[in-house]
Amino acid sequence: MKIFKYIFWVLYRVWFYILVGLPIIVLFPFLFFSILKEAWYPYFFKLARFWARFILIGMGMPTKIEYLEKPIPKKSYMFIANHTSMIDIMLMLVAVKNPFVFVGKAELAKIPLFGFFYKRTCILVDRGDAESRKKVFIRAQKRLKQGLSICIFPEGLVPEEDIDLAPFKDGAFRLAINHKIPIVPLTFADNKKRFSYTLFSGGPGVLRATMHPFIPTSHLSINETKTLNEEARLVILNQLQLFKA
Repeated sequence: MKIFKYIFWVLYRVWFYILVGLPIIVLFPFLFFSILKEAWYPYFFKLARFWARFILIGMGMPTKIEYLEKPIPKKSYMFIANHTSMIDIMLMLVAVKNPFVFVGKAELAKIPLFGFFYKRTCILVDRGDAESRKKVFIRAQKRLKQGLSICIFPEGLVPEEDIDLAPFKDGAFRLAINHKIPIVPLTFADNKKRFSYTLFSGGPGVLRATMHPFIPTSHLSINETKTLNEEARLVILNQLQLFKA
């Protein structure tokens, strides 16, 4: 009986990558033209949201998202969430309608097909390179001036399976304070259970998420970065514990 579980897990992973690649191939002309100009990014974002929903539906993962506060259209925010799975990207795209740009790991640009669009639409960072981290702030500032939002997973790397929430890096919070944009914390409850980085695990099921009340930054100075970091992390951690109760 156990052998069937292992076969299912392997096929489920293969099916995921098929779902990731198929809409990119089908929509390639539209995706390609939508990235030719930065001003056209909102059109790319709409296609990306379709791509994300297609994957989650295909994986048998309906979403149940609770909005304790909703973003105002055409306003910029800093979206943050706990990082547990490859499907965090898809769930974030489904949960948020305001066009945003991911700040993500440069290594993901090496993924065939996906990486082609990833490196042209996201703000890439090599966390081991101080110069790369500085450039993130410059590119983020440019995107915010265009009226877009930013999304960062502040844990940086996906934590070990037994860790609910790793310590947060300060980058997202410095950016938010510098640009006086609200922090929007989101808690993803089931992504690790449904599709973790452990090969022989996961399966279909509901993905629950909570978008928490926003944390304003207009009154904060850069010296309060750590305090803001800890406040936002506590919001997400408390909700994770409620989901587990």
